[in-house]
Amino acid sequence: MATMTKSHTFPTRVTISEKTRTQIIALLNQQLADTIDLYSHAKQAHWNVKGSHFIGLHKLFDEVAEQLEHAIDEIAERATALGGTAFGTTRMAATASRLPEYPDDIADGSEHVETLADRMGNYAETIREAIDTAEEAGDKDTSDLLIDISRVVDKYLWFVEAHLQS
Repeated sequence: MATMTKSHTFPTRVTISEKTRTQIIALLNQQLADTIDLYSHAKQAHWNVKGSHFIGLHKLFDEVAEQLEHAIDEIAERATALGGTAFGTTRMAATASRLPEYPDDIADGSEHVETLADRMGNYAETIREAIDTAEEAGDKDTSDLLIDISRVVDKYLWFVEAHLQS
């Protein structure tokens, strides 16, 4: 994991200690990087899928991306609500993401499904770890936000994985 750019916290009346806010802001920025990267993976699959199930997968991958776009905004806004800075440029995300790189040499629908399902599974694991960390730090609001995102990711992972099952 690459290190996020350090930034100071801004004054806020949020009644969470600065130490905890700093920890949670870093946690949120890590999830932000991973979410932006996963969003780009879903769009990569959306743009490049080929095969007999093209239209269904094309639409599904776009739905996944749309859900992740909403999560990106929620995560970034929570970091800034805690007095932090959201590190959300593509370059920032690329250097900090923990997801494996998306292959640039696949086109077949089943290969995209398999690859995106793997990435979504990786992401789901890290977001559950972040939920636990936020809960242990006493930030129930961040934990709740991440639980909502986790629930959506699990739902769409189910939709993607359904194409691998028969």
